[in-house]
Amino acid sequence: MRFVDEANIIVRSGKGGNGSASLKRAKNLPKGGPDGGDGGKGGDVIFRASTRLLTLYDFRVRSMFEAENGVNGKGQDKYGRNGEDLIIEVPVGTMLLDVTDVGPKFDGDPDAEVEVQAGSGSGPVLLADLSRPDQEYVVCPGGIGGRGNLHFKSSTNRAPTHAEPGKPATEKRLLLRLKVLADAGLLGLPNAGKSTFLSAVSAARPKIAAYPFTTLVPNLGVVEDEGGHRLVIADIPGLIEGASQGAGLGYKFLKHVERTRFLVHILSGEDADPENPEAGYAMLNEELRAFDPELAAKPQIRVINKIDILEPERLATLRSNAPKDILFVSALTGEGLPGLLAEMWRRFDALSPADDSDKEEADWTGESGT
Repeated sequence: MRFVDEANIIVRSGKGGNGSASLKRAKNLPKGGPDGGDGGKGGDVIFRASTRLLTLYDFRVRSMFEAENGVNGKGQDKYGRNGEDLIIEVPVGTMLLDVTDVGPKFDGDPDAEVEVQAGSGSGPVLLADLSRPDQEYVVCPGGIGGRGNLHFKSSTNRAPTHAEPGKPATEKRLLLRLKVLADAGLLGLPNAGKSTFLSAVSAARPKIAAYPFTTLVPNLGVVEDEGGHRLVIADIPGLIEGASQGAGLGYKFLKHVERTRFLVHILSGEDADPENPEAGYAMLNEELRAFDPELAAKPQIRVINKIDILEPERLATLRSNAPKDILFVSALTGEGLPGLLAEMWRRFDALSPADDSDKEEADWTGESGT
């Protein structure tokens, strides 16, 4: 299954059922009277975050979703049945953006979005950020059912012949945008050894080869400590210079770095300048800053990888000129990995809120669009 992190869909709630304008007809009721029941409410369109899904691929296959209409009311005081709600499951980390009023040219392309926002049209509107498992949001409430004529009986109108029609359905065009949820994001140039590191410390098995852009989609790995605590690591596809302007694969995947607590910036020992090891981190940091200044401000653990293939003299020079916070590892042989993992756990503990659930409730009050 292909990794898809954006999809455009149309959702429509159910129409409300019409009320009935029925009048009683019976031998024992010569004057009759109104007995028309109400129409049923149309079904809501509800989005729910699910840990079962990892991609938006299904929404590329199907793009139209409709809830059930409410059933019309009938005579003999029979009320119409409510339409069933349509629950649409999406991966945790999915953002729901309303592009109904953006215009027909909007297709989810980042350039098109910038053009629309800069012009006279209105831009996408964020409806919800489904960042917690089982979090729900009502995007399109169903139409209310119309009232039957029994509600319109009065002292001056004993036999009303009119009833209310059901309220119409609500339709919206949505852009679904998935941002991977992880505690740590692996950042680095192509072939820096990020995938090898992820496979060495977790059960993830990303594609590994000696050519650029081996990783074409974000990969997730999970590390557990003895207490059962989980550290989720995301291997972001290799970035290159100009990524913030769309060069290489960077523009497409930089957004996945936004949700990480901290970054592990990996530099291959082959690419590091022995006289100035810090210089190798500057380029990608500038790309982060150009894409989003908040990304550049995220805490980083700086790592020099592939020390197993360096000549002893080059490695010694690198170590002597590198600041103490730069860690030296070999993801292939495992050298230095325990110290790197210990530092990652330390950062994880330092940056974790005291109570995630309380913070999330404070940040997101209201999980319904009604």
